[in-house]
Amino acid sequence: MDIVEKDITLEIKKDKVLYDYQQKSLDKIFDRIQKFPKSYNLCFQLPTGGGKTVIFSEIARRYIKEVGKKVMILTHRVELLAQTSRVLDDFNVRNKIIVSKVKTLEVDDNHDCFVAMVETLNNRLRDEKMSFEDLGLVIVDEAHYNSFRKLFKWFEDQIILGVTATPLSSNILLPLNENYDELLVGESISSLVEQRYLAKAETYSYDVSLHSLKMGINGDYTVSSSEKLYGNIFMQEKLLYAYEQIAKGTKTLIFNNGINTSKQVYMMFKESGYDIRHLDNTHQEQERREILQWFHETPNAVLSSVSILTTGFDEPTVETIILNRATKSLTLYHQMIGRGSRLIPGKDKFNVIDLGNNAKRFGLWESYIDWQEIFAHPNAYIESIISDEVMERETKYEMTPEVRDRFKQSPVIDFDIKEHYLRIMKNGGKAKDVLDVSIDQHATIIMENAVDVFEALELVKILEIDVKSRVKHFSYCISKSTENYRDWLKNEYMRKLNLIIRNRYSESL
Repeated sequence: MDIVEKDITLEIKKDKVLYDYQQKSLDKIFDRIQKFPKSYNLCFQLPTGGGKTVIFSEIARRYIKEVGKKVMILTHRVELLAQTSRVLDDFNVRNKIIVSKVKTLEVDDNHDCFVAMVETLNNRLRDEKMSFEDLGLVIVDEAHYNSFRKLFKWFEDQIILGVTATPLSSNILLPLNENYDELLVGESISSLVEQRYLAKAETYSYDVSLHSLKMGINGDYTVSSSEKLYGNIFMQEKLLYAYEQIAKGTKTLIFNNGINTSKQVYMMFKESGYDIRHLDNTHQEQERREILQWFHETPNAVLSSVSILTTGFDEPTVETIILNRATKSLTLYHQMIGRGSRLIPGKDKFNVIDLGNNAKRFGLWESYIDWQEIFAHPNAYIESIISDEVMERETKYEMTPEVRDRFKQSPVIDFDIKEHYLRIMKNGGKAKDVLDVSIDQHATIIMENAVDVFEALELVKILEIDVKSRVKHFSYCISKSTENYRDWLKNEYMRKLNLIIRNRYSESL
């Protein structure tokens, strides 16, 4: 790498000292820049909260000073433009933001670094309204997004540095290894937690039946199917119960997959007396600023959000993250949880409440991930993720404490459908005998806890969710799990249970 002397002062501010692990990553990156001074695409991974913006701002400062060429930084969201520019200012990097109103560059422009959004820059380059003389380094923030690919043809002679917390392409058909020559992996989440650079996540998972969710063309669950699942009263009550058990009194950020669901969450929490706001991408900029300012200033605030705070949002005082949604995106999973990982005085851990089987699908947030293997073989990783069908088979209904209290006279209420099925079939019985035994067990615990037939019939209704779970697992045993069949089976189960309860009370008179 040629070192060019320039009459330029680019010293880092005294209060912007990099951590040891950040300096270590920066040195690795500069080793590559020295080895491949042009036409080389390098991808760098560092967890959310690890300081990627700080690192690439120092890279820009050092590159400009030592190499004597200019730097371009690309983002995918308008909110990140100003945020990135402010950090560059902290590093004394003269930068210019290229937004839609910036049509051309002045001939005497003396900026060393430019910050631009993908579409704006692509339009200017395509229309030949801008050219960047002496440009040597292009930094791509959130490099896993595929929108950046269209710009690579304009920078074939430069070094391209993509930075991301999750080097897994947002489009599995367009893997990152097709555009980047190499991946450098930074410090792991567990290491940053151990060294007290990130807060420790305490994860609480609640099993959710996801069979009603549908996949969209983007590879994730559709908003409409998510709204249907998470908007029903059972899931809303499950969310409120989880919050009150784990997170009550903490500053809480809730992620949803639909505006209607988020508004329902807002109404339910508000009616329950909690200080809550709702935020989505339809809010005007002024409204958003006011809501986020309220969230920052209010100790026990609850903010219900939709697809707006996963990137470019930093609120270190968040104490609880609630995933009130399921996702197939490893990137989104890490982005959502990462919003609570900032370490500040008085906060060394945070809660993660998972209501979408996400931890079961991807592993805990802090679990080891072989990013080099994922970068090299992304399809193999996608195929290795546990399927919804397998998770559905493993999901078992657990009574809430309130429901269990209604059956406190019964020491044992659990019933393993698969275990009974295997035993009955081994002894020459019929498959339907399993449900008969299950119905009899339900009838027994109802009779043990009801004072009269009216309370008994009320308890039958309370057990409907348990019945649905047992029927589901029975359908897996007999390999007949269509939704219509399970609905019919559940209705028959409830009808027989009601009949048995009435008969037993009649016989006792």
